[in-house]
Amino acid sequence: MNVQDTAAPVRQRGPQGMAARARAIAEAGGLAAARARGLLPELLELTLSEALVLALLKQGTRKYLAIFGHGSTDLGEVLRIYDGAGVTRTFNFRNEVEMAHAATALAWQYGETPALITSIGPGALQAMAGSLAAASNGVGVWHIYGDETTFGEGYNMQQIPKPEQELYARMSALMGQSYMLHTPEALREAMRRGSRRVHDPVKAGPFYLHLPINTQPARALFNLDALPERPAAEPLSPETNDSIEAAARLIAQTGRVVLKAGGGTRGFDTEIRALARAAGAAVVLSPGSTGVMADADPQNMHVGGSKGSLSGNFAMEEAELLIVAGSRAVCQADCSGTGYPKVRHVVNLNADWADALHYNRTLSLLGDLGAVAKRLAAALESCEAAPGKADWLAACAAKKRAWAGFRAERLTLPPVRDAVWGTEVLAQPAAIGIVDAFAREHGAVKYFDAGDVQANGFQIVADDRSGQTYTETGASYMGFASSGILASALADRPDYVIAFTGDGSFMMNPQVLIDAVEHGLKGMVAIFDNRRMAAISSLQMAQYGTDFRTNDGVPVDYAAMAGSVAGVFARRVAGTAEDLRAALAEGHAHDGLSVLHVPVYSGEDPRGGMGSWGSWNVGNWVEDVQGRWMRQSL
Repeated sequence: MNVQDTAAPVRQRGPQGMAARARAIAEAGGLAAARARGLLPELLELTLSEALVLALLKQGTRKYLAIFGHGSTDLGEVLRIYDGAGVTRTFNFRNEVEMAHAATALAWQYGETPALITSIGPGALQAMAGSLAAASNGVGVWHIYGDETTFGEGYNMQQIPKPEQELYARMSALMGQSYMLHTPEALREAMRRGSRRVHDPVKAGPFYLHLPINTQPARALFNLDALPERPAAEPLSPETNDSIEAAARLIAQTGRVVLKAGGGTRGFDTEIRALARAAGAAVVLSPGSTGVMADADPQNMHVGGSKGSLSGNFAMEEAELLIVAGSRAVCQADCSGTGYPKVRHVVNLNADWADALHYNRTLSLLGDLGAVAKRLAAALESCEAAPGKADWLAACAAKKRAWAGFRAERLTLPPVRDAVWGTEVLAQPAAIGIVDAFAREHGAVKYFDAGDVQANGFQIVADDRSGQTYTETGASYMGFASSGILASALADRPDYVIAFTGDGSFMMNPQVLIDAVEHGLKGMVAIFDNRRMAAISSLQMAQYGTDFRTNDGVPVDYAAMAGSVAGVFARRVAGTAEDLRAALAEGHAHDGLSVLHVPVYSGEDPRGGMGSWGSWNVGNWVEDVQGRWMRQSL
């Protein structure tokens, strides 16, 4: 039987045809509207590059972060035309790691899913390295990399010099999921797989599209209506009440209950607070969940774990029952598996089956965190609470007061004489506390870089809701903060942002100095300079009594460096709280990027840091930590 096509493909070759399609989409207000109004046919002969841009439009992606090279010029030409029509927006960057962080932050903070583009080879490898932050924090981003040609005519410049197929795609598949677009007509399936990954409601992550140099301009027939749309998922929870009610009874009859609020609780502030009340639970935060409980909430014990806090670690160490909410039990979050020595039962709220069963003796409640937490809280309301809950919360409240006093002492510490600076400067906790208070007063969103700035920061910040702080502890990627704030130059409705970074982290990715001006960022970078990698120095000191190769003898004037870029306000801060506050006000008033160079103390005075309150399976602590882990059966 002969089957005839009901719609013949429309052949509009060359830039004029592409420009006409771009204008039609812009005029209609989107691809779907252009189809509905008959401005575009169902079937079109397109290059793979243009078809990909249209496919991403159907996914809601219209922003591209790009460093073009010989492996992506065809895609760049398509975006030039679509940008000109106002359909897409393309932003050029100067470093692929920086670009990957900005893309991650755009999706993480603003919910705008971008695509980033690199050429073949070193650029793609750098972007993939940067994508570890997205993968570790469950953030969906499209990564598009140029790749070697498919004809096998000989080695391509910058390919991996090995006679095997799809080596780059195999590498990125190890990081997450990838697809090699060896055949243009495979775009439909590539987008279906990619959309499931990028928009996964449980564990989103980067998806890597590899575009061979010779398939980008290849023409093929595409069905616009068959290109997949962005998926939408309904919140799910257990079908029956059996497991919910069993968990409620277990929680209600236990006096000492701790609720670990992991990074997955971000955005579920109302549900977690209600669950904590109903359960009579002390809540321990992860670095990425500050604000889920208001800072002053009496049931908020603050962070707990390897770095932790006096109050948070007390609640972990003394609890009998653990409620896990949205946590994947990273080593530092539960002291390398030793953080709950007295816990005998676990109730785990998680949408990921593997994470829900991380601990033994677990009653797992699989499903959407918000939906499950609401049902569990409701079930607890009808249960009689154990008499010991009030005493438990009172004991935790006493530790919270002790932690508040400890924190206040360090945040109000006068300047300390530093041997390297040769003068009195602020200790890092005091300096971070001043900038944190300024950010809250002015509604600025805070980004923390890896290292001691991050470690002290999540012990200090006094957030009252999710989203006031972004601290990338999943990959602990140095340079994330100063790169991530660039997302606010690309967002539709940007916030004022402040990057908290150390001197070491800033030098990993200083390109923000140029790209912030290029893209019109209004924000600030505060460089807390202690002339060393103090997080590792302090770890070495704690383990071996001395540090090794974590500092240098090269002073850098970061204010002069930043001030050499036109459009950047740069200021060195003297060693007083008053001058730091004055510099913050001056920087905030600047219509662009401000950089504050803040020298801070580093030395043996314990008031120069916030301390470590838990265990970690590293260095010469391994034998002790692993021994305790082996002896406990949780």
